[in-house]
Amino acid sequence: RRRALPLVVNGERAGTMLLPRDTPEDVQQSLRGRIVPALEALVGAARSRDALESQLIETKALRRSDVMKTTLLRSVSHDLRSPITAIKAAAEGLGAGVISDEGREELTSVVSAEIARLERLVGNLLDLSRLQSGAAEPRSDWISVEESVRAALATVPEPPGRFEVSIDPETPLIRADAAQLERALANVVDNATRHAGNGPVSVRVRATGPRVLIRVGDRGPGIPQKELERIFEPFHRVSGGAGGGSGLGLAITRGFVEANGGRVRAESEPGRGTTFTIDLPVPPESHAPRTAPAREGSAA
Repeated sequence: RRRALPLVVNGERAGTMLLPRDTPEDVQQSLRGRIVPALEALVGAARSRDALESQLIETKALRRSDVMKTTLLRSVSHDLRSPITAIKAAAEGLGAGVISDEGREELTSVVSAEIARLERLVGNLLDLSRLQSGAAEPRSDWISVEESVRAALATVPEPPGRFEVSIDPETPLIRADAAQLERALANVVDNATRHAGNGPVSVRVRATGPRVLIRVGDRGPGIPQKELERIFEPFHRVSGGAGGGSGLGLAITRGFVEANGGRVRAESEPGRGTTFTIDLPVPPESHAPRTAPAREGSAA
């Protein structure tokens, strides 16, 4: 058995010093008078250091949060102002006296396009909020990758060079959240159309072993190697890149793809374009859709 000498820091018991039961009383008194106070001071200093480190970490987190909020407000205010200004100008034009049928059709098209742009921005903000709060748990079910790809393409304005779509008819079904996958694909395709210039945007779907690969490529100016990984960070925009993006789409794509067990990466060569690859797992019990026809060529 052992004898216990309590260690007290700021009036609270902070630990115990154990001694053999037969320790002489004079040794115990010496320990109480010299060693125990030194140990209590060390424990107190360690506690103070831990408290300061916790406060520092919390302060840094708050600062990062403030920076994120400031960046969000700046980005969102700018991105909201552009379509709202365009819609307002088009509405004033539509209400200004006599207007030709051609002019009315053009202004109506502007309103429709800018409303769709606003809807994408608001949708991205909501998606980012759910991802950062951990509330984006996928509702997995058996889905057709082809259906998800074509649904995503239908939500994005077609580039001047059109979509070049190739989907392997033997692509198996996967388990994923259809809405999340569609949103992830739409964001990647939207990004490609904004950087494709007058060239086409290619979308290729192939099964490779236990994975399905979805590749979205453009022939635009490309992305500098030093920025390839940062493009998946919220609000990051490639320096000198095409305008119109909020800096949210690719961050949301990564969040949704990873939430569904997949991976996303980018490859780029300046002057020759960029290719995004979404890599999704195929469950062992999956099979190819029986009714899926071969699809090759431009999207309608």
